[in-house]
Amino acid sequence: MTATTTAVPATGTVAASYTRVEGLAKVTGAARYAGDVPAAELAHGWLVLSTVARGRIRSIESDPVRAMPGVLAVLHHGNAPRVDGNYVGMLGRPDPIVEVFQHDRVPFVGWPVALVVAETSEQAREAAEALAVRYDEEPHDVAFSAGHAGIYTPDGDGMLVEKGDLAAELAASVHVVDAEYTTPEEHHSSMEPHAAMARWDGGRLEVVDSNQGSMWVAQELAKLFSLDPASVRVRSEHIGGAFGSKGVRVHQILAVMAATVLDRPVRVVMTRRQMFSLVGYRSPTAQRVRLGADADGRLRALDHQAHSLTSTVHEFVEASAGFGRPMYAADAHRSVNRVVRLDVPTPTFMRAPGEAPGSFALESALDELAERCGMDPIALRARNEPDVGPVSGLPFGSRNLLACFDEGARRFGWADRDPRPGVRREGRWLLGTGTAAATFPVIVAPSTAAVTAEADGTFTVRIGASDVGTGARTALTLLAAEALGVPGDRVHVHIGDSDFGPAAISGGSMGTRSWGWAVTAAGRDLRKQLALGGDIPPQGITVRSDTSAAVGSLTQKERHSFGAQFAEVAVDVTTGEVRVRRMLGVFAAGRIVNPLTARSQFVGGMIWGLSMALHEEAIRDQLTGGHVGADLAGYHFAANADVPLIEADWVDDPDADDPVGIKGIGEIGIVGAAAAVANAVWHATGVRHRRLPIRPDRVLSAGAPAEGDGDA
Repeated sequence: MTATTTAVPATGTVAASYTRVEGLAKVTGAARYAGDVPAAELAHGWLVLSTVARGRIRSIESDPVRAMPGVLAVLHHGNAPRVDGNYVGMLGRPDPIVEVFQHDRVPFVGWPVALVVAETSEQAREAAEALAVRYDEEPHDVAFSAGHAGIYTPDGDGMLVEKGDLAAELAASVHVVDAEYTTPEEHHSSMEPHAAMARWDGGRLEVVDSNQGSMWVAQELAKLFSLDPASVRVRSEHIGGAFGSKGVRVHQILAVMAATVLDRPVRVVMTRRQMFSLVGYRSPTAQRVRLGADADGRLRALDHQAHSLTSTVHEFVEASAGFGRPMYAADAHRSVNRVVRLDVPTPTFMRAPGEAPGSFALESALDELAERCGMDPIALRARNEPDVGPVSGLPFGSRNLLACFDEGARRFGWADRDPRPGVRREGRWLLGTGTAAATFPVIVAPSTAAVTAEADGTFTVRIGASDVGTGARTALTLLAAEALGVPGDRVHVHIGDSDFGPAAISGGSMGTRSWGWAVTAAGRDLRKQLALGGDIPPQGITVRSDTSAAVGSLTQKERHSFGAQFAEVAVDVTTGEVRVRRMLGVFAAGRIVNPLTARSQFVGGMIWGLSMALHEEAIRDQLTGGHVGADLAGYHFAANADVPLIEADWVDDPDADDPVGIKGIGEIGIVGAAAAVANAVWHATGVRHRRLPIRPDRVLSAGAPAEGDGDA
């Protein structure tokens, strides 16, 4: 797919490629992030985190620190303002970590125990590092495994889904795969650290933050501090990445506490190391997959059991077992998510939560089943293509997974592939190719937007959207221009301000779909009003939309984005190094608003999937309960030298019953990518790697390449 790229969206044409409208401001430094916004008399807070994994704070020796140069305050559980975490927010009850400094309990290494506030960040850091905290330490447990005695099945929708007689169908199957797949603890590593500045202005609390939903954060802060919601304003104009981690975190709350105590603006910025314990992460998983099939590869049974961990203070489930529910038809189906409470920080949403690790397990198992059946992996997936939702029985809004495989196979040269493993070689390198399927649900949330026709002939859009680096601001500019029927350079979009009213968060790949619906509705209504004629007054003409009713009336269907991932790898038989030589992803993701930024989103997700397959692995020290190497030197992810030619494209994917037509694309790129790489490694070596990442030592320990199947 090709399109003309222009630096300025001068025509307002959706589906032509445009560079970001804020791109110049970002590359020249004019765009200010939360850690850059100035304020008069700004003070700086520095976090002090616990060094024990479980226990109580015995004492905080703050007097010597308060006497250090520039120190203004030392906040802790003995003197901090009170907050109330007993409420139900947008995502349910909050993680109790938001009730920071409210008690002396320590539930994990890295729990906030104090905040040192000083005139400069350097003074605050020096004082924080000098602060002595004494603990009464208790025994801890941070060891995760599927066999942990504390594993349980949580209550709630989607934790356990069953259909048919699983045991009978497995017993009647000609081919059975029964294997365990594991993924390690993985962490968000957004370029911009978490930062917030809080100040009181005329009795109103203003917070400049880096978040995924300004209204969301404003509402939570109002509840925590028992404030009138109208008295809280949160702004977050530019965000340097989020990936699920930038919700309500302790830095915003502590900035508000300190600003309240000192009656002056206070900024709190997390360090990279602090982010490893305070902003969430992806739980490690241990997944058992059992597949049973007839001789021709038709699935009789699909059993996916996924285990993950959570903290002792809050329940979060990495729902990996849900990946296969919309994917493949089987006579019997069971998918269950189980969790264990450990003395660790609470995990959170991380790009494609559930689907990313779940797709590694199930798509690897399907590759194993294809080998057992003597079938091509794509043919096996086509054999089990469902007509309706395999579990729900609902019709699909659109389902073009096989079209993705057809186009991807053609472009990747899949027909020329020798299915035998371990037969292609270039010197010391063994070569292999692999594939996997991808899916992610299409979600939408009610949003409001305001579009104003200005007296000078331009148009101003205001919406509480959040551009976390996806290009949402540019997409909304194009959608508004299309709805108004004007050139895009006459449209100015303002986002990231809770004063703009309720809007969906940037999460679940629902942002552009939700915001675009609201902007389009307001733009169309304004266009109709302007068509009636008359002059535009100095204050302009504003039309506001609210999609709550429209979202509520959507026909119930299985709505998903789909994709096919392809990878070619080379494996060094002397060092165990795995090199991905090329990747291709072809997606069915509804209406593509801006091909340039859409392709970037797909490719970015695929790179993360490559990194997941080969590099990412956070190691927790069983003795201390903390991380080994909690920084970007110790936590490895794909660098530029690791990333080969990666191509991403899409097929037409209309849904006549969908009034928006836009599907989420921010997360599907990572789904299935790790499985495609792992399947390619098997094809190169003849050895299955069911444990991520596929490190060189694990490749070497698996032994010499051999015919047939192995296990690593």
